[in-house]
Amino acid sequence: MAESYPKIAQFKRVETLRARLQELSLELPVDDRILTAEQGSPLAEPISIGGFRVGNRWCIHPMEGWDANRDGSPSPHTLRRWRNFGLSGAKLIWGGEAAAVQPDGRANPNQTLATPDNRGGLAALRDELIAAHCQQFATADDLLIGLQLTHSGRFCRPNSKQLEPRIAYHHPLLDAKFGIGPEDDSVVWNDGDLERLIDAYVAAAGLAHEIGFQFVDVKACHGYLLHEFLSARVRPGRFGGDFDGRTRILRTIIARIRNECPGLMVGVRISIFDVPPFKTSREVGQPMDYFDLLPYRYGFGCCEDNPLEPDLTEPLQLIAALRDLGVVAVNVSCGSPYYNPHIQRPAIFPPSDGYQPPEDPLVGVARQIHAARTCQQAFPGLPMVGTGYTYLQDFLPHVAQAAVRAGWIDLVGIGRMVLAYPDFPADVLQRGQLQRKKICRTFSDCTTGPRSGLVSGCYPLDDYYKQLPDAQTLKSIKQAIKTE
Repeated sequence: MAESYPKIAQFKRVETLRARLQELSLELPVDDRILTAEQGSPLAEPISIGGFRVGNRWCIHPMEGWDANRDGSPSPHTLRRWRNFGLSGAKLIWGGEAAAVQPDGRANPNQTLATPDNRGGLAALRDELIAAHCQQFATADDLLIGLQLTHSGRFCRPNSKQLEPRIAYHHPLLDAKFGIGPEDDSVVWNDGDLERLIDAYVAAAGLAHEIGFQFVDVKACHGYLLHEFLSARVRPGRFGGDFDGRTRILRTIIARIRNECPGLMVGVRISIFDVPPFKTSREVGQPMDYFDLLPYRYGFGCCEDNPLEPDLTEPLQLIAALRDLGVVAVNVSCGSPYYNPHIQRPAIFPPSDGYQPPEDPLVGVARQIHAARTCQQAFPGLPMVGTGYTYLQDFLPHVAQAAVRAGWIDLVGIGRMVLAYPDFPADVLQRGQLQRKKICRTFSDCTTGPRSGLVSGCYPLDDYYKQLPDAQTLKSIKQAIKTE
């Protein structure tokens, strides 16, 4: 149970974290103290991405807010979040949030759209971010802003909380977990529809370029459509089967964007390893029974004989292909928040549709950091962003600056942390100390809320969200879960 693992919030000294890492036989670099920019923090060093000088090594990950208007345009909640991104002090904004390239691809009815009808909305988000950044830091000349393009695939909910899946292939465990009939081919993409989807991605990229975004992220992570295609071994035809077939849709989208949108940079956020889906439970998490499926053919970046263990052979092959296509940076993630959240978002407190952590979350943090290290050191000239640092909490800067200095990763991304503590990067680089009351403790309310149709935000720590009617609704939902 969660009580079995010591909470990072109770660690008062760096030595305590080091001792816990040693107990777990985990290797992570940990600096003694937080360094400011003036003190030579590695996180303050600029880096070139696609020829653009990015002002520091902090990155803000894209996050879905479940809070746009039904037409995809930004609500005040959405605009506030992007304004906070601008105030954060991070100089790389990786996509802002996932924008669906067509309406049926939304993960919720209030997801942002990267479609012509929402041109003004996307422009407003970018303008809000830049204005806030200039207000706080005088210039945006070293600020690199992208827009993440997505189709949610298996996790589409464009009209309500009801799933309306569009899948790459029938995955026996995920079909069972999410109620998809194994013989229902009406939800499987045909090749003709995929060609039209590719057109939609290219059109969305062109729109983003016209608005002024400097790059687009072609999202291939977290169980969404382009990630699912990477494991489509059982899919027949051009977009499945062998490595070339399974990566064809991603490679085609990137090649066409590069060809048809000259001057627009392309990045890819990718789940470089996965594990089988876990059972939803109030107990300690257990994987669904995959033994009858061995050798396991339904994952990307995991061992066929033991799919709970990463195998980065194909992910490294894919990163090489992305580099050769002209991708300027890779954001390294893993797993999915829908079916193995402890892998993707290590946390002591699970979301409502999750399970109690089956391992100390520090194990998940180290797993991600080492996988990203393997990728970065295999491609030292390709800028990469690391993920999974938020659970380190008070000690996030100590590990982040040590990892960058050691060449384990070029940039460090934060997601949930910036919801709770928007100016986290600025406080690190300017003050060399953190405001403890604002540090994300991975309560997972930013996931539990949206799973119940509420907007995503940090209800425990952000006064803005505490005052919303959704805050009381969320309390009631969590209380009901406790009494089940």
